[in-house]
Amino acid sequence: MKALLYNMTPEQQVYVDKWNQNHVEDELQTTVKKLDAETVELAKGFDVISVLQIFDINEEAVYRKLASYGIKQIALRSVGYNIINWEFAHKYNLIITNTPAYSPRAVAENTLTSAMYLLRKWGPIFKNEYEDLNFVRSEDLISDEIYNQTIGIIGVGRIGGAVAELFHALGAKVIAYDIVENPANEAFLDYTDFETVIKEADILTLHTPFEPGMDNMLGAAEFKKMKSTAYIINAARGPLIDIQALITALKNREIAGASLDVMTGEENIVMKKFTNIAELPADYQELAKMPNVVFTPHSAYYTKTSVKNMIEQSMTDVKRVLNGQKPIYLVEE
Repeated sequence: MKALLYNMTPEQQVYVDKWNQNHVEDELQTTVKKLDAETVELAKGFDVISVLQIFDINEEAVYRKLASYGIKQIALRSVGYNIINWEFAHKYNLIITNTPAYSPRAVAENTLTSAMYLLRKWGPIFKNEYEDLNFVRSEDLISDEIYNQTIGIIGVGRIGGAVAELFHALGAKVIAYDIVENPANEAFLDYTDFETVIKEADILTLHTPFEPGMDNMLGAAEFKKMKSTAYIINAARGPLIDIQALITALKNREIAGASLDVMTGEENIVMKKFTNIAELPADYQELAKMPNVVFTPHSAYYTKTSVKNMIEQSMTDVKRVLNGQKPIYLVEE
């Protein structure tokens, strides 16, 4: 197997090197560049390519050229697959695989961390201390304990199920909505409808994939139905939330705060360093002023276990395809 892995980073390279050491019959090469119409020619001479990026692959030329090079598979080193243009993938008979289970626990633990940060009001506390040198425990900083909370989960796949298990173990009530109700999760949560989850959650967390028609799943109407004391966590996909409606809801105190690991337009920010806040998009600037909002740079998954599994799972599936076997993590649209 000869594979080219796009958008390589130092922490991934460690596991690429280990794979090459342990599989002498294979040759994994890497590039720091993302896959697009300008870089697709790097794939000439390879059997397969692998991608981990937040940038959409929308140019038909990418798919046409990959097919012309004899490449039959794009192996995504991620859960999400909304960067793929399915019309072109089907047109050029490209197999798409992902890595849906590299570490659900990593995202679940990050969700728990976000929930505790918001619930215990660390953002306002830090602002008081660092900006105002104010160490007074004012009444507005009093918080609650997690076992008194109702956790609402939208999307109960591998990650949502892991989230439910963690919060259930801490004594919280967990309710959830998913179009498919998995009986295995019923030990940790109660399934209900979307509307009930929105209205009853003290902490609402999103773990659904992003499908066509799901833009702004949470918007002004949903925020108005939520408790004014509720928090939102999004570690799924940015476009699931109408960001302007979220800003309005936060300003009007219709909800209490938010933790955002993903946002619409994040490709303009993630993995970049800025010298001045004025360089950021206007919505980021506005949210950054709010101590009850916390950003993380699409890093909920970012653990050693996850990175290792991204490489190993995706490359294992590549070998299956090249050997004429059905991939374990085939994505079909």
